[in-house]
Amino acid sequence: MTESSSPSAGGPATDQVKLPAGFDLIASDDRLGPVVLQALGRIEERLDHAVRSTDQLADVTSRHLLQAGGKRVRPLLTVLAGEIGGGVNDAVLEAAAVVELTHLATLYHDDVMDSAPLRRGVATAQTVWGNSVAILTGDLIFARASSMVSELGQRALKIQADTFERLVLGQLHETVGPRAGQDPLEHYLDVLAGKTGSLIAACGHFGTVLAGAPQDVVDVMVEYGEKVGIAFQLADDVIDVTGADAVSGKTPGTDLREGVPTLPVLILRRMAQEGDAEAARAVALLDADLSTDEALERAVAALSAHAATQEAWRIARQWADDAIASLAPLPDSVAKRALVAFAHAVVHRDA
Repeated sequence: MTESSSPSAGGPATDQVKLPAGFDLIASDDRLGPVVLQALGRIEERLDHAVRSTDQLADVTSRHLLQAGGKRVRPLLTVLAGEIGGGVNDAVLEAAAVVELTHLATLYHDDVMDSAPLRRGVATAQTVWGNSVAILTGDLIFARASSMVSELGQRALKIQADTFERLVLGQLHETVGPRAGQDPLEHYLDVLAGKTGSLIAACGHFGTVLAGAPQDVVDVMVEYGEKVGIAFQLADDVIDVTGADAVSGKTPGTDLREGVPTLPVLILRRMAQEGDAEAARAVALLDADLSTDEALERAVAALSAHAATQEAWRIARQWADDAIASLAPLPDSVAKRALVAFAHAVVHRDA
């Protein structure tokens, strides 16, 4: 297994590519930094090419969220998995574009289901063109991702199909809620594993498989991706009720107002059911009419101050610690250390 292999020469200037937060270690490395930055530039070119369409409406709607930006965490994780698995090659870059397109497509669908007005600082597609156009644009982007992955071989196509199935099931289970008798917290973690963990696990899966890694390395990166993906979403849950508007890009309490059952809320409700009077008072604020900013602020303050929020942080950080522990079988490398740093960073964002 080699740690170094770079894409062929050419591509956009690396000074136009930015690394997401938590990956400073890569930028400071003289060898891996240029490899990763060049790879991300090439992935950006592939993304731009993938959403082009001769149909004028489809071209505009497909580019809408892509041009709004995004952290590109999933492509970067795919590149690092390729680096760990044997070296970054064209197939790894293509797969990195596939996972970002898949993520992008889910955003179009999620925004329709959530009636979200903004995404990445711009109006969501359904607020501009309506629900049907937004849904069909997401479908179109899924189709483009499927076409790309079909060129990567049967194993890659199976990874994509299995991931897509888990994404859909995660959304379905979130929509219908827990089964009769199912623990709400267990249900929510299952939803996160499908909606978030599955695609980040696919980054590790694609990257290692297409770099020619042995199965034990593939298994490590799949496990890491699943766990760090869940940790990332759990941390977002907590940030939603503790502030950090500048970090998350969301108004604190957005999930509360929309009635989304997130980790701190589920823990708070459990504590209230177990007899915690303070938790019961906070739950009453959450269950009140939150349409006014004042009511929402009171609910956010009550939940943020309760021990349920600290317990939610503990659980999120445990998932990140477990993700880091899963990397133990891999030999030391800058790429491995970057993955450790990322897992740490996702649960230690400002809150």
